[in-house]
Amino acid sequence: MAAVHLANAVGGNLFLGFISAVAFATILAVVAGLTLAGASAVSHDLYANVFRKGATEREELKVSKITVLVLGVIAIILGVLFENQNIAFMVGLAFAIAASCNFPIILLSMYWSKLTTRGAMLGGWLGLLTAVVLMILGPTIWVQILGHEKAIFPYEYPALFSISVAFLGIWFFSATDNSAEGNREREQFRAQFIRSQTGFGVQQGRAH
Repeated sequence: MAAVHLANAVGGNLFLGFISAVAFATILAVVAGLTLAGASAVSHDLYANVFRKGATEREELKVSKITVLVLGVIAIILGVLFENQNIAFMVGLAFAIAASCNFPIILLSMYWSKLTTRGAMLGGWLGLLTAVVLMILGPTIWVQILGHEKAIFPYEYPALFSISVAFLGIWFFSATDNSAEGNREREQFRAQFIRSQTGFGVQQGRAH
């Protein structure tokens, strides 16, 4: 809002209208991009490749439309609940939640030879759920939104704790994975690591 007020002070109503239009177009573009990214991730990556392999394009399109509607409703509800919160704080909180799941998996998949798909999946979910629960129990939601006197979890950002939980979960579930698939993934790590560091053996990209 500082840019809008500055535009009004410097250039009057004309400059204020221009800056407001730019801000609105930027917000609209970001929201549209995030919505499309979320819909494509759910319909193509999750639905067509995990839950229902071999789904037709029409089924993917249907799931994508439903996902857009669901994401829109969730975004509106969250926007109303967090109306009075600082946007910079909310952005940091979103990154903290994402990092609780993504960072441990990405780091260990590149450098830990014992990682398995089971460990990455369960550990990532554990870190994500820990971050969400601690965020709800923290001062932002528990006190400012839900109206309780004192937060159960005293810190605003849960990343330090949730990332640690994710690392421990990934290690535990990978170490206890004795399946044939897990053993095969461990054996393939060395070849994958050498290829990622040197580029040796990399084939031409395949069309999807």
